[in-house]
Amino acid sequence: MLIYCELSELVIRRFGVEMVKFIALEGIDGSGLSTQAGILRDWLQKMGKRTLLTKEPTHGIIGGVIRSCLDGELKLDPLTLQLLYSADRAAHLEKEVEPTIKTGNVVVMDRYVLSSLAYGGLDVPLAYLKQMNAPFRKPDVTFILDAHPRIALDRLKKARWHSELFENEQKLTQVRQNYLSHKNYFTGTFVIDANKTIEEIALDMQRVLSTKL
Repeated sequence: MLIYCELSELVIRRFGVEMVKFIALEGIDGSGLSTQAGILRDWLQKMGKRTLLTKEPTHGIIGGVIRSCLDGELKLDPLTLQLLYSADRAAHLEKEVEPTIKTGNVVVMDRYVLSSLAYGGLDVPLAYLKQMNAPFRKPDVTFILDAHPRIALDRLKKARWHSELFENEQKLTQVRQNYLSHKNYFTGTFVIDANKTIEEIALDMQRVLSTKL
């Protein structure tokens, strides 16, 4: 069920959504990123904004290699995996994100740079990861969907039969802390309580875009 903020399009524009072109959603697996990204895209379109919903890793060639690693079909060392993420991101920005923004439309991204720092930071030095990602466009708004790892894992078990590379409580706890430690990495970052219902999370994000910018 989609929940839309009751503020009118006039009020939305007044508070700055017209200035927001690039929104990134971040969080541990099971925090509801894909669900909330879709709801946010629909809400922005209702507000009259043409919106591209996209995600990382992409469905391109490099993204396919990354997905094979996450699924356990391919074994690569952590540094090589993060280099692939960086290459996938560079191609994604050039081919999809930047052209969309240049046309005046909005991009909603399901995972971006903070995911590389949070997950990659488990095995690769943060300084190196930050250097790799420094050239990339900064989001106008970043939402960190903060879910407790046990709740996130319970959601994942209900949603699918298999688990991916980082999906255990110990790793997700570390990843969650990495996200929170980087909540000030980009300006315009908001931590959202993702232990709530789908509708409540969506409304919290809409309120931020409506009143905080």
